[in-house]
Amino acid sequence: MIDLHTHSLFSDGELVPAEHLRRVEAIGYKAVAITDHADPSNLDFIIPRIIKAAVDLSPHYSTDLIPGIELTHVPPAMIADLTARARKLGARIVVVHGETVVEPVKPGTNRAAIEAGVDILAHPGFITREEADLAAQKGVYLELSGRKGHSLTNGHVARMALASGAQMVVNADAHGPGDFL
Repeated sequence: MIDLHTHSLFSDGELVPAEHLRRVEAIGYKAVAITDHADPSNLDFIIPRIIKAAVDLSPHYSTDLIPGIELTHVPPAMIADLTARARKLGARIVVVHGETVVEPVKPGTNRAAIEAGVDILAHPGFITREEADLAAQKGVYLELSGRKGHSLTNGHVARMALASGAQMVVNADAHGPGDFL
């Protein structure tokens, strides 16, 4: 199992990276990305700490820890710049919190994330066929989410991805031990 969308206590997760990594190792994960929630106020705080955790902890575990970030509830006009900043800071995975049906994400977020070339558009809700086509062209993965609420539109996301040829990824969006797949 590889999960590219999980959270630690650097945002709203429950675990420090060491316990997070040990718990997924114990259930057989090959790799896990910690992609804590960020906006302009904390991007430069979170990424270096996840990188430090990966450098310090990974040699002691059989599960690889991938440093990442989830840009969350940021205005669509800021996504491209924040994606570039995240990559410059060393994030190996950039996820954007998509237009889920269970939160008031700004319209246009899905398209801005795809245009910015993020790695994963998380829980994109009722993504349009045009957006899915663009994701296929740009190599942006569309997420099928294991998270309660966000998972309500997985069938729609899968249909759009299959119709457009966009790649899909299944992630837990884990915030605590009971969320890991």
